[in-house]
Amino acid sequence: MAFARTGSVALLGVDGVVVEVQADLEPGVAAFTIVGLPDKALSEARDRVRAAVVNSGEKWPQRKLTVGLSPASVPKSGSGFDLAIACAVLAAAERLDPASIAGLLLIGELGLDGRARPVRGVLPAVLAAAEAGYRTVVVPAQTAPEAALVPGIDVQGVRTLRQLIALLSGQEPVPEPADPTERALPDNALAGLSLPGLGVRSRATDGSDLRDLADVAGQHEARRALEIAAAGGHHLYLKGPPGAGKTMLAERLPGILPPLTPQEALEVTAVHSVAGLLPPGKPLLGSAPYCAPHHSTTMPAIVGGGSGLPRPGAVSLAHRGVLFLDEAPEFPVRVLDALRQPLESGEVVVARAAGSLRLPARFLLVMAANPCPCGRWSRRGEGCECTPTMVSRYQARLSGPLLDRVDLRVEVEPVTRLALMERDTTAESTASVAARVQAARDRAAARLAGTPWRTNGEVPGHELRTRWRLADGALHDAERELERGLLTARGLDRVLRVAWTTADLAGLDRPGRAQVRTALSLRSGVPHGLPHQPA
Repeated sequence: MAFARTGSVALLGVDGVVVEVQADLEPGVAAFTIVGLPDKALSEARDRVRAAVVNSGEKWPQRKLTVGLSPASVPKSGSGFDLAIACAVLAAAERLDPASIAGLLLIGELGLDGRARPVRGVLPAVLAAAEAGYRTVVVPAQTAPEAALVPGIDVQGVRTLRQLIALLSGQEPVPEPADPTERALPDNALAGLSLPGLGVRSRATDGSDLRDLADVAGQHEARRALEIAAAGGHHLYLKGPPGAGKTMLAERLPGILPPLTPQEALEVTAVHSVAGLLPPGKPLLGSAPYCAPHHSTTMPAIVGGGSGLPRPGAVSLAHRGVLFLDEAPEFPVRVLDALRQPLESGEVVVARAAGSLRLPARFLLVMAANPCPCGRWSRRGEGCECTPTMVSRYQARLSGPLLDRVDLRVEVEPVTRLALMERDTTAESTASVAARVQAARDRAAARLAGTPWRTNGEVPGHELRTRWRLADGALHDAERELERGLLTARGLDRVLRVAWTTADLAGLDRPGRAQVRTALSLRSGVPHGLPHQPA
């Protein structure tokens, strides 16, 4: 029978669709056709697969060959179908038993010399295969550890097509002769697996990251806000003059975030695998990612998009981590306002002519900004050279609806000479603050057990007002500001979330009036009653 089939996966964003790869040989003039909406890279598989088969010592069938990718209505892209196409062709030519590949799912690119080269997106592809009922997956050896993260899957890692043919034929793999020209060179097969990112880093994978919260001089209020943001997953806006420490604070926020749970680690790793940002030798990301794009970054790079099918942007690369927008007013207004939907829903939907994709985007937003173009504006009016119109226009670049979604707004004061030159023995380290954050997260997790929410920042306001009620009289100040029009309904919900987080940090069963006042102060920047003392 001159027909064979096997399986592979087409990636649509961070979701995989299982594709049946069919090969049919018929009498006629030798030709090789691929059908099923292939893109340019997939169409070029005809030349890659033919050369790989011949250079692996196999005979190429000199007949009319048609390779079909089903379902034909789903767009397919990339070179990850090469292994599946090669095995389907060899099985149709009776070099392999068609039954030996019918239940397999193969993912990988082929070099012209027959080497199996890794591709991006192996983890989400194998997750899709597991959901479809596949139990055995064949991938290039370099990405086998990443594929093995999916439980219940038998992963076979191969380095060459010759080795795969021997494996499927039940033969002993032939040892590959060493290439003397590659002994002292890096593995070129990994060249396309990792791509430059949008300032993305992870504390676990960056061994040179020695940033510690104790390095920040002064800024006790901003440090407290940073701790609350980490404990409850609240968005943070830092405004202050240049050199006050806004960027230093934001860069140290990932260090006090708790480690990712196993489910969160798989979500983050899947996004970074598709984007080509997994570091070599680190198949699983266990700590919160940190993404800091430049203010000239375009909207597709921030939200997700690109030509053809959209790809993950910075909001997805920061999923379960921190998205830091330094010099936030310098970003285009359209880019900033595009963040409003993912800030509420935790996901972003990108629609293109080729299709629509839903990408995860549950991130912690941190924005930093100067108070005016010259950076020296203050309520005292000392030293600023900007006109009132210039100050108003500059601050208006951050729209009201965007700021309404930010829970914490902190004025970062200039660092005094005493705080800068004298050693502050009271400054806490990242480790001590992270321990308090973890304890607060544990209290919130115990309270939210059995619900779809994990942090206070995710809980809807209706649930906070009805299911978890505050102490009597705790909302008196918030209700007064709501009546005066100084607080929106969304703002009240976010005040409740922050109040619960401050209560968790203080070890209280529920927030009182002091915690609500603290939340109001952190939201408006205006003190309300007595300040809340750190735990």
